[in-house]
Amino acid sequence: MGSNTMRFASQVILGRWFMLFASFLIMSGAGATYVFGSYSKSIKSSLGYDQSTLNLLAFFKDLGANIGVFSGLIAEVAPTWFVLLLCAATNFSGYFLIWLSVTRKLADPKLWMMCLFILIGANSQNFANTGVLVTCVNNFPQGRGVLLGLLKGFTGLSGAVMTQLYLAVYGNDSTSLILLIGWLPAALCLVFMFTIRVINSGRVGTVFSITVFYHYLYVALVLALFSMIMTVLQKQIAFSHAAYTASASVICVLLFFPLGIAVREELKLWRMRMRRRRELTDSELVVEKVPATFEVEEEEEEEAKEKEKEKCSFFGDIRKSPKRGEDFGILQALFSFDMVIILVSTFCGLGTNLTAMDNIGQIGESLGYPNVTISTFVSLVSIWNFCGRVFAGFVSEILIDKYRLPRPLMIAGVLVLSAVGHLLIAFPFNGSVYVASVIVGFCFGAHLTLLYTIISEIFGLKHYATLFNCGQLASPVGSYVFNVRVSGALYDREALKQLAMKGMTRESVKELTCLGTKCYRLSFIIMAAVAIFGAACTMVLAMRTSEFYKGDIYKKFKEENKNLQAENGMALSESERAEANQTDR
Repeated sequence: MGSNTMRFASQVILGRWFMLFASFLIMSGAGATYVFGSYSKSIKSSLGYDQSTLNLLAFFKDLGANIGVFSGLIAEVAPTWFVLLLCAATNFSGYFLIWLSVTRKLADPKLWMMCLFILIGANSQNFANTGVLVTCVNNFPQGRGVLLGLLKGFTGLSGAVMTQLYLAVYGNDSTSLILLIGWLPAALCLVFMFTIRVINSGRVGTVFSITVFYHYLYVALVLALFSMIMTVLQKQIAFSHAAYTASASVICVLLFFPLGIAVREELKLWRMRMRRRRELTDSELVVEKVPATFEVEEEEEEEAKEKEKEKCSFFGDIRKSPKRGEDFGILQALFSFDMVIILVSTFCGLGTNLTAMDNIGQIGESLGYPNVTISTFVSLVSIWNFCGRVFAGFVSEILIDKYRLPRPLMIAGVLVLSAVGHLLIAFPFNGSVYVASVIVGFCFGAHLTLLYTIISEIFGLKHYATLFNCGQLASPVGSYVFNVRVSGALYDREALKQLAMKGMTRESVKELTCLGTKCYRLSFIIMAAVAIFGAACTMVLAMRTSEFYKGDIYKKFKEENKNLQAENGMALSESERAEANQTDR
C-alpha cells in the first residue's frame, strides 16, 4: 500500500495535470503590469512626475510587457526551467528597484533609470508567458482556445488577487504592493520551474477532455466572483486586518483548488493503468509483439520528423509558405499578409485598451471620483480582463466547433465593443466610467486570448514561442502612440490651460493635474475611431481565413491522439471507449 501510494504521488507530481495546476499559479502572479493604476499615483507623488512623464513610464511598462522576442528566441534553444529562472530574476530585480526608488531608499533616481526598472520588471511577464503558454499548448494541443483562455484568464485576475494579498500582508499601502509584485511571482517561478515542461503525450489515457477544463473554469469563476464581492465590500465597509487576512485565505484556498482536480484526473489514469496491467499479466503474446511493432513505427516516426524538419527550417523559404495550420518558419510567418493584419489589429485594439487601463486612475481623478472609487475601477478592469479572456477562449471554441465561424471575426466584434467603451470615457455621465472599466477590461482580455490562439492555429506550433511574442509587438507601439503622444500630451495641454486660467505657471506646482470632462475627451474620441478601423482590418483576416476555419483545425492532433492510444497496446473497454468518444472533440 505504501509503495503504491508513493508511485501514485510520483505520478501526480510528474503528470500533465499537476503541471497545469502549477501553470495556473504562475500565471496568477504574472499580471503585475495590470495593477499599474493602483500604484502609479504613489510613483507620481513620490517622484513629482507630471502626467506625460507618468505615461512615458507606463509606455516602458507596456514595452517591457510586450517585447517578448528575446524570451521566444531563448525558448527555442533553452529548456523551460531556464526561461522561468530568467522570469524570476527580471521580475524581482525590476520591481524591487522601483520599490527602493518610491520609498526613497534609492536617492533621486533619474527618469531613464525608472523607465529601465519598470521595463525589466514588466519584461518578466514575457518569460512567464513563453515558458507556460508554449508548454501547455504542446501538452494539450486540442482545444487550445479554451486552454489559453484559462491561462490568460488567471493572469488577468492576478490584479485582484494581488490586491487582496497585499491588503492582508501589508495593509492599505500602495507602495507595499510594488514590493509584493516583486517577490511573490519570482518565488512562484522558482518553486515550479522544473514542473513546467513538455510531457510525453504517449501515455495511456491522455485523450483530450474539455469537461476537465470546464471544471477549472468553474473554479476560476468562483475566484473572480469572490474577488469582485470583496472589492466592493472593502470600499463600503472598513475592514479590519483580520478581515483582510480571512479574505486572502479564501483566495489562496481557491487558487489551490485546481490541485484537487489534478489529483482526481491522475487517479482516473492510475486506476485505468492498474486494470490494464492486470489484463496484460494473462497475455504474454501481447507483451512480446508490442516492442516489435514499436520499433517499426518509431523508425517511421523518426523519418517523418526528419522530413518535417527539412520542410520547415528555422526561417523557412519565404517564397514558399506552408498552408494555414502547418508549421511556418519564423520569417515565413512574419512576412505573411495574415501577420500584417494581425499586427494592425493589435496596434488598434491592445494599444488603445492598454492606454485606457493605464489611465483609469487619472480618468477617475479628473472626473472627481474619490480614491476609494478609483481603486474600484482598477479592480473592475482586472476582474473583467479575466472574464474577457476565458469568455473568448471558451465561446470562440464553441462557435468554431458548431458553426465554423473564423476566430478573427470575434476580434472584430471585440474592437467595436472597445470603441463603445472609449466613447463612454470621452462623453462621461453618471456611472459611465464603471461601465467603461468593465468594457475596456473585457475587450483587452478577449483580444489577447484570441490573438495568441489565432497565431497558434494559422502558423503552427513549431515556432510558436517566437511567433506569439512577435505578434504582440504592435501592442507597445500602440501604447506609446496613444498613451504618450495622444492622451498624455492632450491631458497636459488641458491642465496647462486650467493653470493659465488661475494665473499660475507650470513651475509653481509640483504635480500637473487636470480636472473636468475635457481632459480625456479628444484623446478617447481618436482611440474610438482607431478601434473601428482595426475592426474593419480584422474583417479582412476573417474573410481570408474563412475556408481554413470551415475545416477541422484539430484533425491532425485527433489522429495523433488515436495513433498514440493504439501504440500503447490495448483496446479500450466499452465504458472507456464511450468516455473517449464523448471527450475527443
